[in-house]
Amino acid sequence: MSRFEIKMPKLGESITEGTIISWSVQVGDVIKEDDVLFEVNTAKVSAEIPSPVEGKVVEILFKEGDTVAVGTVVAIVDIGGENSGDEGVVVVSKTASEETPQVKTVKTEEERWYSPIVLQLAREAGIQPKELDTIPGTGYQGRVSKKDIKSYIVRKQSGGIMTAKPAATPEIQRTAPASGTFSAEGVEVKEMDRVRKVIADHMVMSKHTSPHVTNVVEVDVTKLVKWRDKNKDAFFRREGVKLTYMPAITEAVAKALAAYPQVNVSVEGYNILFKKHINVGIAVSLNDGNLIVPVVRDADRLNLNGLAVAIDSLALKARDNKLMPDDISGGTFTITNFGTFKSLFGTPVINQPQVAILGVGYIEKKPAVIETPEGDVIAIRRKMYLSLSYDHRVVDGSLGGNFLYFIKEYLENWKE
Repeated sequence: MSRFEIKMPKLGESITEGTIISWSVQVGDVIKEDDVLFEVNTAKVSAEIPSPVEGKVVEILFKEGDTVAVGTVVAIVDIGGENSGDEGVVVVSKTASEETPQVKTVKTEEERWYSPIVLQLAREAGIQPKELDTIPGTGYQGRVSKKDIKSYIVRKQSGGIMTAKPAATPEIQRTAPASGTFSAEGVEVKEMDRVRKVIADHMVMSKHTSPHVTNVVEVDVTKLVKWRDKNKDAFFRREGVKLTYMPAITEAVAKALAAYPQVNVSVEGYNILFKKHINVGIAVSLNDGNLIVPVVRDADRLNLNGLAVAIDSLALKARDNKLMPDDISGGTFTITNFGTFKSLFGTPVINQPQVAILGVGYIEKKPAVIETPEGDVIAIRRKMYLSLSYDHRVVDGSLGGNFLYFIKEYLENWKE
């Protein structure tokens, strides 16, 4: 029997593990190439993992809900085909509670999580969120799997479902609080969700790994503001996306990384890895309060229009939970925009394994002294702060200062 190992894939740079949300196959199933095997969730993305081969599933080594290290074998496929013998077939041992299938309770709307493929199928079938919340799920922790939504759609289209009634709510045991949540006098304690836990670990790891230094400069962006005001309407009609300041800032960063390749690196031990591509990550705040960093690949090769379209597309995909693994991997530098929240500046934490991150502050009107041939005058200018946090192991003050000043000069001399 020719056996093929299915391993936990790496779904992004710095991702070391993934949680199996649901299996779409069982031991004994005959599968084709690209059939979905299982759904995995990481701190950055949720994805359905397809089979790279066709054959028969003979082993499933982890259960739904298990967190598995990248590169670990999670299943075995006999690529000899449907007629292969059953010798060597191993099934994951089940606990006593799993031996008898049970209908899992539908969670409340606030708690329930849906994968991108489930949301897409629901939208295509015209299923509204309230109706989606009533569908019983057979996946991990009662989640609706791809099979669940497809089965529901078939039954609905065939008239098997008259009205979507809310699922029965289990009787609440008031003597014991929910798992992960308990209250003390005057304090309510809630356990972090998995994404927040990974973000927390990643931030602590970054501060322990890199000695952070932050430089701040004030930038006069009056010319840039005037240019945007003049061109934003025509740009929207032509490209179909809003013209923000982020494409210009990203262009300035890409130019700076090309001029100072020592910043476009990562560190492994005492080795410095110089990256041949300039891939700029843009931090996006999600509706659930978490953060994700989609990546604009080869940003130095895109013009301003291309950057604007790419940034807008990635931001929409992030907020719709449609990002793919390639959208969040391979970043060599990150930009985070404090100005969105009216903050003047901040000291951002480096997104490992990168060595620098740029923080963008709020643009405000300020009185400033302007030098003219006739002498100094005071004028109202549009200004903002840029803050650069960098890894002092490889980026010294001179390099960090020159890199940040390059961006400042580029934006201040923007051609109207």
